[in-house]
Amino acid sequence: MSDKKSYNEYISNLGGNSKEYHLKNVDILPGSPLQGMNVCFLGSSVTLGHASLGDSFVEYISKRNSCYYEKLAISGTTLVNNGPFSYSARISNPGIIPKNSLFDLFVVQLSTNDARTEQPFGSIKGPDYSSNEYDQNTIAGAIEFIISYIKQVFKCPIVFFTNTKYENYEYETMVNGLLQIQKLWNIGVIDLWNNNDLNKALKDDYDLYMADDVHPTQAGYLKLWTPIMEQYLYQFIQTI
Repeated sequence: MSDKKSYNEYISNLGGNSKEYHLKNVDILPGSPLQGMNVCFLGSSVTLGHASLGDSFVEYISKRNSCYYEKLAISGTTLVNNGPFSYSARISNPGIIPKNSLFDLFVVQLSTNDARTEQPFGSIKGPDYSSNEYDQNTIAGAIEFIISYIKQVFKCPIVFFTNTKYENYEYETMVNGLLQIQKLWNIGVIDLWNNNDLNKALKDDYDLYMADDVHPTQAGYLKLWTPIMEQYLYQFIQTI
């Protein structure tokens, strides 16, 4: 049996991916503030739904809130521009995201892959530069480039989100850096890393909500991540 087949069987058999959590069984929320909006989600495996049968918070938010979405997620990719599938490369490739695309909101994952591959954090410059002046080979530079590019080209609000807490000093550094960038750039940040109630709930029923220390199951997305992200987005769009 191949490793991939074994992993797929493992994921399929997780209690957190049982049919009660499947997208078809999710109810629609009436009168959602996100209703009818077009949201672009940019990320890697957590956005993709790597351990949740391909449905992540993206699909749950879309169905529950009757909004449209573009899901640009590739497993293993980084913020830093180290190849054609990095966040930085994808966001600025008009063949992937046409410049005339109309989005009401951009939601970007703070990728754990940058921490896993020990990419340099770099220095934070702030918004007083053109997009091409940010060092996309560093995490800070890539984040600022992405923000600058979205603001310049798509002219829509931006929200980043972090992963929940796990043992990784490099990712904690990234989260702290993102919160500094937030203050300079007037973006939203859904800080799941520092959400003590969420992290306690995950720890209390880990086998239901998580497939590993980074990737939620469908139950994790539906029961915990999605409501928190929705509430943040509801409040955020009222302030812009």
